Amino acid sequence: MSRERTIGILIFDDAEELDFVGPYEVFTMSNEVFGQKGQPRPDKVLLISEKGEIITGAKGMRVDAHASIAEIDKLDLLLVPGGMGTRREIGNKTITDWVARIAGTCEWVTSVCTGSLILAVAGPARGKRVTTHWAFVPTLRERGEVSEVLEKLRYVRDGNVVTSAGVSAGIDMALWLVGQMHGEDHARATQLGMQYDPAPPYAASV
Repeated sequence: MSRERTIGILIFDDAEELDFVGPYEVFTMSNEVFGQKGQPRPDKVLLISEKGEIITGAKGMRVDAHASIAEIDKLDLLLVPGGMGTRREIGNKTITDWVARIAGTCEWVTSVCTGSLILAVAGPARGKRVTTHWAFVPTLRERGEVSEVLEKLRYVRDGNVVTSAGVSAGIDMALWLVGQMHGEDHARATQLGMQYDPAPPYAASV
């Protein structure tokens, strides 16, 4: 039986919605798959904002947090989304100090899109090989905080730090993480439960 974990997804104003909603769906669907087999749902999945407040995402979605950062002193997995709000949050020492501290308790420290910027400034991604949204690659390289910014990859692992490219790539990364935590067969069953089998318009047209 898979061991219990606490997964924390940081949310903040102007975070890109799919950056956190996509992985949230993956992690909670993983629990549902366990439940459908009559097994305990092992993962507690929390949305965490600075003060436990409702945030407004980049596209206007309002989302209520489960907890504030002050209520969380340990996580097994931390996920930081991207979006324009990352440019503001790197100057929010309360957030960057918390990310730096909580990362030390984590089995996995992860980001989607420009969330890699917060991980770089806070410390967990400093000197690491990472990826980010294609449009942000030059900026992240110029900042010089990470050792290498890789392009045209959905996600990149360097030690226990896993960063993904933009928006939808967070779903791929989250499914890989489910495979690492609970096994590849379970990750494939989670993918099936989501009916996640991308065939985008135009690229997939015949």
